[in-house]
Order: sequence, then C-alpha cells, then structure tokens
Amino acid sequence: MTTTAEAAARKPAARIPAAKSWRANTLDSPQNWYLPLTERCVTAIAEMCDALRPQPRPVQEVRWSDAQRESLRADLAPARAALEDGRGFVILTFPVERFPKAEWPLVYWLTGQLLGEPFEQNVQGTVLYDVTDKGQDLTKGARFSVTNYESSFHTDNSFGGDVLDYVGLLCLEVAKAGGVSQMMSGYAVHDELARHHPAELALLCQPFHVDRRGGLRPGETPTAHFPVMQWDGGELLLRYLRFWIQAGHEKVGQPLTPAQAKALDTLDEVLKQRDLMAEFSVKPGDIFFINNRWLLHNRTAFEDWPELERRRHLVRLWIKK
Repeated sequence: MTTTAEAAARKPAARIPAAKSWRANTLDSPQNWYLPLTERCVTAIAEMCDALRPQPRPVQEVRWSDAQRESLRADLAPARAALEDGRGFVILTFPVERFPKAEWPLVYWLTGQLLGEPFEQNVQGTVLYDVTDKGQDLTKGARFSVTNYESSFHTDNSFGGDVLDYVGLLCLEVAKAGGVSQMMSGYAVHDELARHHPAELALLCQPFHVDRRGGLRPGETPTAHFPVMQWDGGELLLRYLRFWIQAGHEKVGQPLTPAQAKALDTLDEVLKQRDLMAEFSVKPGDIFFINNRWLLHNRTAFEDWPELERRRHLVRLWIKK
C-alpha cells in the first residue's frame, strides 16, 4: 500500500522540462548564463537616476510607474524564461561605467521590479538587505548572511509563510578568497533521491520544524512547520536549510528522530555531489537572480580583506512574481 508521504514524493505525471532537471554535464555553457540589460532598459534606468540626483530619495522609495513597468517588462523576458522554464538562475549585467557605484543598488532595485514585487526580508521591513560578514555568531541566532561561514545548500525564507519566487543578489565587492556561488536543481536532487533513496525522500515530504531565527511577527510560533520537498501542482517546491531545521526541533523540544536525521543526512550527501552542481564567481556590478522555489544555492566560506571598504558586500532582494 502506498503511504501519503510516498504519494507526495512521487513526481507528477506531467512532464518536467529537461532544462529544469539539469546536471553539471547537461547544463548549458556558462557564457549563456550572462544576459546584458537591453539598451532601452539601461536608458530608462539612467533617466530615473538623472531625475533623482537633484533630490535624492531612499532607494526603496523609488518605483516605476505602472506604464513604465509594463513597457519595460518585455525587456526582462529572456531572464524570466531562464528563471521559470530554464536552468533557474541568470546573471544580469549592465554598463557599470555609466553609473556611479553609489547608484548600483538603484539600478538593481529598478531591475528587480521588472521581475516582480519586492517583499520584506525580516520583521524590521528590510527590502534591500546587506549581505556582508559582520562577525556575528550562528549559535546565538545570527543568519548565515552576516557571517563568513559556508551557508550550505539551501533555499531562502524556508521558514516564511509566503513562497519566495526569486532571490536577487547584487555584487558590490568580492572577498579576498572564496565566496563562490553554487547552484543545484531541486528536480535533479529529487530524481537522485527517488532512484536511490525512496524511503528518505518520502520522509523529506513530511513536515519538519524550521526555526524562524527570532524573526517573529505577531501571532507567529517560534518555528514554521513545512516539508523539505513537496509538489505544488506540477512544480516542485523546496524549503531547506539544515541548520534551521535542527535548531527548530531543538526549540520545540522534539529532537529529530533517527529516521528524520537519516533522511536529512542522505539529502546532504546528495547535495555534495559535484556532478549535480554549477558554480561561478561574481564580480562587482553582476546581478544574479535565482528561482527560489526549486533551485538550491550555496555560498562557500570566504576570507575577507582587512580594509573595511574592500570587504565582500552583496545586496539581497526578495521578489514575488
């Protein structure tokens, strides 16, 4: 007899595009991962920047009009296709020499709005989040984004009630060494588990407690309760960061069962497979977006520069399409 968990772990009958189930040896060439913003889009952004210089405003207050957004939406169609129907990630470039570095976040913010609606990343309402090592401690509730630790493969907002469609990152400064971006298709991971570890896959489709890391809104419990993998219609939906799950189960006084721990250990072993992984290093001015519903991503540990102004600095944006 098929259990509910086994049924939840089973891929829908509808065909999943091969482009989504990529492995390292089937992924397209890295040169195709990069897309320059169109000249029309760059010109429109430059005009917005020019108009704001006499009376600067906080970046997050700047919005396209509905007409502007609708007019420029098609310029991001290739990026949207890569995110939704292709590999699940894309690196956007723009002519950095046309904009003062202080305006790069505004270029990024306006670009992100053409993919969807930015939404808050914490209880403080932050929509543009600085990802830089602040020397904080994971064991005391810090997020990986303010440390130089390897983050491990994960999805963002794994504890959030809202499904986060896209994660964006703008590179302002790179580390002295390390900090490589790595991607992995959740579909390929699911297929690997289904072929070799079906019992563990079935457990991963049952809910786990996920620590909210202190980011509680009124009425919320200290942990969220979600499966790592589930099928949402014909699409795979992942919510995963191992550290948050362990912390969540400890917080509610329900240690992981041996079977649950084995399922997570098995997943983590699959996430170490180089044949499933793509990786790249960003440079200042690069903007990359990730389909956060089914793509897992990781940032390797890094060594930073001693000078504060040279330290690794990315800016994160969360988008709901």
